[in-house]
Amino acid sequence: MANASRAVGNRSAAVTWTLRVVVVVYLFMIVAWPTGLVAQNTFANGLDGLKTALSDPDVTHSLWLTVRVALIAVAINLVFGVGMSLLLVRYRFPGKRILSALIDLPLSVSPIVVGLALVLVYNPRYGWFGETLSDNGIDVVFATPGIVMATCFVALPLVVREVVPVLEEMGDEQEQAARSLGANGRQTFWRITLPGIRWAIVYGVVLSLARSLGEFGAVKIVAGKSIGDKETATLLVQREYQNFNQDTAYSVSFLLVLAAVLCLVVVAILRPKPESQRPARRKQARPLVKEST
Repeated sequence: MANASRAVGNRSAAVTWTLRVVVVVYLFMIVAWPTGLVAQNTFANGLDGLKTALSDPDVTHSLWLTVRVALIAVAINLVFGVGMSLLLVRYRFPGKRILSALIDLPLSVSPIVVGLALVLVYNPRYGWFGETLSDNGIDVVFATPGIVMATCFVALPLVVREVVPVLEEMGDEQEQAARSLGANGRQTFWRITLPGIRWAIVYGVVLSLARSLGEFGAVKIVAGKSIGDKETATLLVQREYQNFNQDTAYSVSFLLVLAAVLCLVVVAILRPKPESQRPARRKQARPLVKEST
């Protein structure tokens, strides 16, 4: 029996190490190596590539436009993402499963299709609403609002799918106790629900920000050929690479990767351990119920 147990243990250890090696090699080939090559080409001539890229007005304009669009899209997805999460978890209504499936639609539909759909709806010449909006001085496609809409669509599920599991795990016992003691909906949300889902929101926002910064397909269709005007950083990377300005393309790509990695690193450092988070959550919840009386 002892020999059999030892053999099973050795076999499971070998399987575990084999799986670890396979995962590490896979991540290295898919993520680490290509990203490392981008960084290597960016700094092939020291900081000259970055300095040249950042001195180009088109590059700085595209970077600021990308940041502005990403922040607006993240803010919109934050508000609607938390609201839809509460709707899906805390309420029962007809069509709930359909709504949940529609939220995941951006993950299964090509972003190019999303951009084409927005053009068909909001094009000022033949769109359903585009002509009316254009007559009133509102341009959607081939303008910043269309880029924001496309970015919001592709990043929509990220906040929802981070918040929903945490809400389901929390349950609604504390919220019901607060309401039974006189707390209104706003007090219950700000003092009980929000502290419980705060880290899920942070992760959803970070993932949404990284996704928004790197969106290409939908933005490419919606922005059209507005070079230098409504050109985001990803579109500029494509143009510069195709025009053989590879140093600029590598530099902007590196900046986008760096922004996404920094967001993830900061959140990983700041996030407390689950064991240290649970007592803090209980300590917050008790005075909240007493305060509401």
